[in-house]
Amino acid sequence: MMRMIAVEAAAQGAGLVIFPEMFLTGYNIGDAAFTLAEPAGGPSAAAVVKISRDSGVAILYGYPERSGDRVFNSALLIHPAGGGMANYRKTHLYGSEENRLFQRGDSLLVADMEGLKIGILICYDIEFPEAARALALAGADLIAVPTALIQPFDIVARTLVPARAFENQVYIAYAGLCGREGDQSYCGLSCIVGPDGQDLARAGTEPALLFADIYPSAISSGRQSNPYLSDRRPELYAEPVKRAGG
Repeated sequence: MMRMIAVEAAAQGAGLVIFPEMFLTGYNIGDAAFTLAEPAGGPSAAAVVKISRDSGVAILYGYPERSGDRVFNSALLIHPAGGGMANYRKTHLYGSEENRLFQRGDSLLVADMEGLKIGILICYDIEFPEAARALALAGADLIAVPTALIQPFDIVARTLVPARAFENQVYIAYAGLCGREGDQSYCGLSCIVGPDGQDLARAGTEPALLFADIYPSAISSGRQSNPYLSDRRPELYAEPVKRAGG
């Protein structure tokens, strides 16, 4: 399926294809995450590198990563010219099951792909404004978010993702699982949102391949007219909050 989608995306002029969280194995797989987990440079990654090279598009996909005796919920960015570019480990784990299966990642990252700076978050990460803000401050033009958003939390895709784009003047591409897997029902609702918080493309609850162009100039003009980043007062936020009253 990944090869077919990558080829179709390339035929329509795409430079990057984003697949959902834990795309290679499925998200709701329980202890199978331990047995299916692979190193970032494992055989599955090698297969994706070939798909990327054959199709000519970069690929970001979610998978369970093994590092020694630890397993992470990770996303790997592959470039057709140079193989793996960036491996991100989910930093905010959702619920008791994720915390049982995975270790938390301990860093954020921005990858440079032919001049486009791409920050990577996974699902629950985007629900924390600090994470998206940190990537924007680090220069991200696009925040790519593989996700497996479950029902009934569609408010995340409909409201929080556009808010994160608007408050940071960045593009956000949110790629979600659809349908049902065991006892989990997924929202779908993949979307690409511009720096003004407006949808450039949005899917419903069914699988879809979305396209949008990324214009760094839109980020610059957005930050001039809506200067959240430059008007921040980080020295204020670092101080303890005062209490008033009796």
